[in-house]
Amino acid sequence: MSKLLINEAPVMIIPSLAVRLGINEAVVLQQIHYWITSSTHVIEGRKWIYNTYKDWQKQLPFWSESTIKRAIRSLEDQGYLRSGNFNQLKIDKTKWYTIDYERLEALEPTESEPSFAQTELSSTSACIIEDTNLNQAIPESTSEITSEKETPVVEIIHYLNEKTKADYKPSTYKTQEMIRARIREGFTVEDFKKVIDLKTIEWMYDPRMCKYLRPATLFGSKFESYLNQKSCEKSLNEEDFDLDDEA
Repeated sequence: MSKLLINEAPVMIIPSLAVRLGINEAVVLQQIHYWITSSTHVIEGRKWIYNTYKDWQKQLPFWSESTIKRAIRSLEDQGYLRSGNFNQLKIDKTKWYTIDYERLEALEPTESEPSFAQTELSSTSACIIEDTNLNQAIPESTSEITSEKETPVVEIIHYLNEKTKADYKPSTYKTQEMIRARIREGFTVEDFKKVIDLKTIEWMYDPRMCKYLRPATLFGSKFESYLNQKSCEKSLNEEDFDLDDEA
């Protein structure tokens, strides 16, 4: 039997979690959860673990440190991972981590998604292999591209904030669902960026329209119309857009 096939204790990735957080994020969160369960470091009523990015990369050698760092920061931005510094020496910048299990439990899968309680996957589902040794990897044939296709919420919102000088949160549930709805319709990250670019040019310096440079308007039901609009001069009418008052 090939040594590359399952011959160790496997850890299953729950599909609905990977869809909502991204495959990279789901792998990292599972790995952190694994070590939290056996941690003896209890601070403020929560178990914490600590590791450097370099040490995480030893456990996940199929990724670069920068990929792991992006996955961790994504989990922090979305509010599912908390970090801190409880080192005795202030010069020690090793980060400590714990999972916000309450926030994680608040994620409710849709009817079309598998339950978070699912413990097994079908033969066509992805799985992650994990050795019980801290320095062993969890082999997974995934990539940054796959993660971006699954849930690029953070990338899109960061791009919107950069272009519009705003401070929208990628962890907002309505924003996440609106972006995922467009992705399910087949739109790409580049489509989102194009809409942001087009509407920023059109609305940014218009006193009446600039307030609508927000996720609820840009990524709503008129997203495809914005994406395919022609560059031309025209007067602006509020009835042409999704101008609801919700953030």
